[in-house]
Amino acid sequence: MASFRYSYQKIVDLKTSEKTQAEWLLSSAIGALQVEELSLSELRQKRFEWEEKQQESALLSVSLSELQLVQHYLEYLDCCIENKLRDIRRAQQKVDNSRSELADRMKDEKVWMKAKEHAHERFRYATQLKEQNELDEIATVRYIASAT
Repeated sequence: MASFRYSYQKIVDLKTSEKTQAEWLLSSAIGALQVEELSLSELRQKRFEWEEKQQESALLSVSLSELQLVQHYLEYLDCCIENKLRDIRRAQQKVDNSRSELADRMKDEKVWMKAKEHAHERFRYATQLKEQNELDEIATVRYIASAT
């Protein structure tokens, strides 16, 4: 019996490879987003600590220049937080784009896998038909030989 060979197997392999690459890119984008979110969390924690320092300094007798220095640092942290939020939006956009790309790649791969399955079914049907015809011919020859 002949074995099944799909003539477009290289395309199927390419589509599978593209899907795998899209999965890696999505994983990388999610990792980058998580790093950005962790960094934002650290910045917010640092800002909270400096706000407490500012409140403690206000209660104690600290010079005005020191209070202004703490206030400037808090403003700097606010700018850093705004920048980090922008970075997170960009990272989220990359994750969304990667998800969309992966969905497209998965659809492509599925289409080609279905086409391969259909080709394999047609091959099996043709092979079974050929085998059945050969068995019918053998049975006919035996019947004719036994009748004479």
